[in-house]
Amino acid sequence: MKSNVWLFIIALFVVSCKEVVTLKNTEEDTYVKDNYSKQEVEIKMRDGATLHTTIYTPKDTSKDYPILMQRTPYSSSPYGEGKFKKNIGPNIHLMREGNIFVYQDVRGRWLSEGSYENMRAYIPNKKTDKDVDESSDTYDTIEWLVNNVKHNNGKVGIWGISYPGYYSTYATVDAHPALKAASPQACIGDFFFDDFHHNGAYMLSYFRATSLFGTKRPNGDQPIDTAWYSLPKLPSEDQYQFFLDVGPLKNLNSFFQYETEDTPRIGTKNMVDDFFWNELKEHPNYDELWQSRGLIQHLRNVKSSVATMIVGGWFDAEDLYGPLETYKNIEKYNKDNYNTIVFGPWDHGAWSKRRGKNIVGNYYFGDSISEFFQEKIETKFFNHFLKGKGDHNSGLPEAYVFDSGRKSWKTYDSWPPKEIIKQEFFLLDNEVLGLEKGKETRIRFISNVKKPVPYSEDIKSVFTPRKYMTDDQRFAARRSDVLVFETGVMDKDLTLAGDILAKLKVATTGTAADWIVKVIDVHPSDTETHEDMQKHLKMSNYHMMVRSEVLRGRFRNSFSNPEPFIPNKKTEVNIKLQDVFHTIKKGHKLQIQVQSTWFPLIDLNPQTYVDNIFKAEKDDFKTQTHTVFTGSSIEFSILKP
Repeated sequence: MKSNVWLFIIALFVVSCKEVVTLKNTEEDTYVKDNYSKQEVEIKMRDGATLHTTIYTPKDTSKDYPILMQRTPYSSSPYGEGKFKKNIGPNIHLMREGNIFVYQDVRGRWLSEGSYENMRAYIPNKKTDKDVDESSDTYDTIEWLVNNVKHNNGKVGIWGISYPGYYSTYATVDAHPALKAASPQACIGDFFFDDFHHNGAYMLSYFRATSLFGTKRPNGDQPIDTAWYSLPKLPSEDQYQFFLDVGPLKNLNSFFQYETEDTPRIGTKNMVDDFFWNELKEHPNYDELWQSRGLIQHLRNVKSSVATMIVGGWFDAEDLYGPLETYKNIEKYNKDNYNTIVFGPWDHGAWSKRRGKNIVGNYYFGDSISEFFQEKIETKFFNHFLKGKGDHNSGLPEAYVFDSGRKSWKTYDSWPPKEIIKQEFFLLDNEVLGLEKGKETRIRFISNVKKPVPYSEDIKSVFTPRKYMTDDQRFAARRSDVLVFETGVMDKDLTLAGDILAKLKVATTGTAADWIVKVIDVHPSDTETHEDMQKHLKMSNYHMMVRSEVLRGRFRNSFSNPEPFIPNKKTEVNIKLQDVFHTIKKGHKLQIQVQSTWFPLIDLNPQTYVDNIFKAEKDDFKTQTHTVFTGSSIEFSILKP
């Protein structure tokens, strides 16, 4: 009898818990609707185009609030009266504290008028109202908001991740006087070094994202509230084999032939409708098209009235160059500005999530790291400049950075820290990575275009790759076309803090080659396996990729003026790897891998020089023998103990 009573009580408790959870979820889902009023407006720009803008205003009108805005090409939906976002603002704290939140479709996207340009070029000397760019559109939007939205306190902040992060940076150029705080996060800086290119190599892994940016809206480019583009569907989950079988990039043209009401046609193999794919394939070099769209070079005159906090992830596969170079250039050219940097152990945009565990790929960094950032850093930044004194004494450091080896936050008054020194590690015979140069010898390997080095062991189709940034590199280390150089077991901690420069001396039997360098933390054999790892992997001897980068060899001297290699001639190739903050701990080993293919993360280099790889023929692709000379080195920024 007692057991039946206890079973009834337990069942009642379980049901009650479920009801509480359900009620809690319902409350969270309707919080915005319960506490905010929503208004959709069309804001006219100086050239007459209107931009669709959604405004969420607190229902509590007893006080004034700052405006926090985001400009996006990805839609400010949901559209329509009575339809609300479930969460608004950069994080839950800012949402619950109360702010006016604004979302805007940028020019030429979704319900906004005008024509869209992918990474619209900045116009520094505007002469007429027809000279518009993202800076002028942001200025005009803020001007309307501060004069028309009730209960605003006259202060505006802007934030965004990835492409919206780029628009956040753009807002600081020729900034409106009311703009007081900007947080560009994972912000694109230049499309020749972010996302679709890395140092001139085309990121083939981003192939499916092309149509997102290059499909023109239907009906004469009229505003539309539903997605008008579709992503290419690959006929295989095995991306490696699919792209290998496709062959030259020119064979992918058929994926960008769209048949719409505007353009009914029977496609031919050379007919391409996607304007972004056309730009990619017609502009393989860093020419005027890409140079004009880069934003980094326009950060010399960011107004001191705008405080900036640049945010990024050490393992962001999409936008690592952008946030680092944005911070460094604002810092270099705007000495009086409040400009800070936050980098954590995240992949693309993960700091905006609340997942508890912080994991990138298979690698676990700790718990509640993103939650800490949102509450203690991001909220504090915006509140100080939009609700508080707004001076430089924000209570936040210049650099809030996470040591991904020690798995802990550190603060510095500069980035990189002032306490760093430069130290070279040399690539030596017998797979040794050492501190002394030694006698020069040649290490050769065959780069077979029919069996390129994969970037991942996974067999799956992905929209854009992310987890490979911390992937176990043992599979690559065991290939004959990947050179491995390794220290002995560390007898003390070695902290890498800042940029990395690979100084390679190479040769090839061909006239073209790519060069890839990977920095790897080799873990001890007794390292415990985390429960969330892929089941076939173990942390024992885990080869964690800390940083990696490619340089398309033709761009070794200039990204604008490519040149072939002279067969068999020793040639210097320097590769800048983006900053890291990672401690190779005592008991670990530091490893360098050098290879020439990384497929299908990047496209396949023909290894014979052609003017434009996007137009290369099948016969242009040749297997070659490459040479790396010992005495090549990797220069690290080392934090002094």
